[in-house]
Amino acid sequence: MKYIFILTLIVTFMFAQDTNKKKNERDNRIKKQIEKEIQREKKYSKERTFYQSKNYDFKGAQVNPDSLGSVPDLEPQDDFDMDSVYD
Repeated sequence: MKYIFILTLIVTFMFAQDTNKKKNERDNRIKKQIEKEIQREKKYSKERTFYQSKNYDFKGAQVNPDSLGSVPDLEPQDDFDMDSVYD
């Protein structure tokens, strides 16, 4: 019984460390992205121009693939049925 309790504590501790590591990585990605956005906004505030499509940096507006794993799946909030609308 004592061994099962110790094993459970060790496994729990390992999962807690893994969760903290993922949270730290996520926080670091967020901080890096915020810094990029701040630099971009500083640049735009100095230039005070509106960019046309040929001058705009579309690469900077792409989604970071590393952050896609932390986005939760969204479930529909309402069961909207269009059949009842036309009755």
